[in-house]
Amino acid sequence: MFQNLFRQTIIALIWDFDNTLIPGYMETPLFRHYGVDEEKFWKEVDGLPEFYRKQGLELISRDTLYLNHILTYVRSGRFAGLNNKLLRRLGAELEFYAGLPEFLRAVKDHVARNAEYGQAEIDVEHYIVSIGLRQMILGSRIAEYIDGVWGCEFVETVAPPDYLEPKGQQALFHAEPTASEIVELGYVIDNTTKTRAIFEINKGTNKEPTIDVNAKIKPEDRRIPIENMIYVADGPSDIPVFSIIKQYGGQAYAVYGEGTEQGFEQARELQAQNRIDAFGPADYRERSHTAMLLLSAVDHVANRIVEHRRRMVGERVGSPPKHLPSDGDGLPHARDPRQLGLGPD
Repeated sequence: MFQNLFRQTIIALIWDFDNTLIPGYMETPLFRHYGVDEEKFWKEVDGLPEFYRKQGLELISRDTLYLNHILTYVRSGRFAGLNNKLLRRLGAELEFYAGLPEFLRAVKDHVARNAEYGQAEIDVEHYIVSIGLRQMILGSRIAEYIDGVWGCEFVETVAPPDYLEPKGQQALFHAEPTASEIVELGYVIDNTTKTRAIFEINKGTNKEPTIDVNAKIKPEDRRIPIENMIYVADGPSDIPVFSIIKQYGGQAYAVYGEGTEQGFEQARELQAQNRIDAFGPADYRERSHTAMLLLSAVDHVANRIVEHRRRMVGERVGSPPKHLPSDGDGLPHARDPRQLGLGPD
C-alpha cells in the first residue's frame, strides 16, 4: 500500500523582509559602515536602466541592478574589504518592527498549545523570501526563528579557467583568505522569481534536495500545499507571489509602516484589487491588530487540517458491529432467518 510522501500538516508563514519585518531597507548598516550616502546610492541605482539603455541594452533586470552597483562600489574601493562575513556581521545591526522576532515564536507556541492541533500533528514553519542580501538576514536577530531563507548571495572566490585540473585547484587552495572580497553574484532572486521559492517550499526541495523544483509531483505528495501557506509582504512588488498564493488557495496579507500614508494606500489598493485578504500596520506585538490577524489566519488553516483529518478517518475507518435489541429469550428481534444467521444469504 502506497502512502503520500508528506503528512501535509505543516503551516508555512512566508515573509518578505524589507518594509515587512524591518522599517526601510537592510542595506542601511552597510552604507553606515562605509560612510556612503544611502540616498545617493539608491538614486544612482534608479538611474541605471537609462544609463544601460544608452549603452545599447534593451533588457534590464531592474530588481537586481543594485547588486551589480554594490559590486561596482567594491571594485572602486568605496566598499573595500566587503565580504560575506562582514555582511553577516552588519545584519546584527538590523532593527525590527515592534513585536519581532518574538512574534515568530509566539505563532509556534499558539499552535503547540492547542490539543486538537497537536493530535493532528500540525506544526508551523517560518520562511523569508527576499530580494535582499541573504547573509545579512542570516546574521540578524531573527535568523534563529526562521526555517529557511531565500535571498541574493555574493561569491568571494571564483572558479578560474582550468579550475577542475590539479593546477587550477592548487591556485585556489593558495588564495589569500585575508584579501577576500565579494566579486560576483552567486544567487539572484527578484520579485518574479520569488514564485520559484514558493514552489520549492511547496514541493519540499528545501528539505529533500533530491526533489527537483521542476519535477512533476502530484498535489497530495507535496510537502506544504499552497493552501497551507500565509504570505506577508508590504507592497505592489510582491504581486507575483500574492497571485500565486491566492490562485492556489493560500492567504495573502500586506503590512505598512505605522503612519506611512503611502504604504497604507498601497495596501488598501491591493485589497481593493482582491490581491490580498487583509492588511494592517507592521506591529507584531501581542494583541496588536496584525498579530491577531495572522494568528487567525493560522487558525483558519489549522482548523481545516483538523477537519480534513476527521473526514479522512471517517472515510477510511469502518464502524464496529452493533448489538441488536433482544427478546426476553435473548434472541434478536429478527423475524427473517437470514438476520439470525440461520438461513442462506
